[in-house]
Amino acid sequence: MPNGQPQLKALLKKLDPYFRLMRLDRPIGTLLLLWPTLWALWIAAEGLPDIKTLIVFVLGVFLMRSAGCVINDIADRGFDGHVARTRNRPLASKEVPVPHAYALFFALIGLAALLLLALKPLTVKLAFVAVFLATTYPFMKRYTWLPQVYLGMAFAMGIPMAFAEVRGEIPAEAWLLFIAAILWTTAYDTIYALIDRPYDLKIGVKSTAILFGELDRVITGIIQALFLFVMLLLGLKLGLNWWYYLGLLTAAALFLWQLAIIEERDPEQCFRAFVSNNWVGMAIFVGILAAYLAR
Repeated sequence: MPNGQPQLKALLKKLDPYFRLMRLDRPIGTLLLLWPTLWALWIAAEGLPDIKTLIVFVLGVFLMRSAGCVINDIADRGFDGHVARTRNRPLASKEVPVPHAYALFFALIGLAALLLLALKPLTVKLAFVAVFLATTYPFMKRYTWLPQVYLGMAFAMGIPMAFAEVRGEIPAEAWLLFIAAILWTTAYDTIYALIDRPYDLKIGVKSTAILFGELDRVITGIIQALFLFVMLLLGLKLGLNWWYYLGLLTAAALFLWQLAIIEERDPEQCFRAFVSNNWVGMAIFVGILAAYLAR
């Protein structure tokens, strides 16, 4: 209705800071959280998982990533104004009152909790661990040089949850995939942290990008190689065919490209490298998907 358009535009304008607080304008984080979960669901089910389970996990990824972004900005609101990349975030720029941010966080957690009603008891227990990791991660950069590893643990929790839901147990291959996901997240988030390293050094925030120093590219490359090695072991254990290894080969090529373009530590190139990990996750998923379809 034409008469309703101004009101709709006004409403969307009012909600825009809350959408940005949830990073709805930047879906890359949701995708990077989603891919390992999809890997796990397909491997656990040895093909297409139950549709209900798939829908619940995809919704859970969206809600938990959104909640994680909100609590991250609540925790970092005192730092974000001093960093070029984050100074315009809704809390740092005071577009959103802090009490509203807390309300949004608990609303998202509440919606995620409703999804637990559809899951098995073991999966629910693991979900509480996932919530704890997601909620405490934003504070880790104050106390440890390894917040990227902690983020990796938080992002990888969908893996044991997927196996618990599909199989009712967490076999050895689930833990191999869990370790691989932590390595992958640590590598790409180290690249991401390179963007903020000059600012983080000034304000006292810790990261692997600072810890690795001049060896940042070398150590990131080693972590990426370890990820591929663990994924290779996983493929051998599962007896997957050449489609899976083609996915790994594509990921390896992308890693080499990432390491090449971040040589100068240019922020724009580091961001390009970080975002390209979406293609890494997709390539591996396509490999898994094709491997099981070919059986």
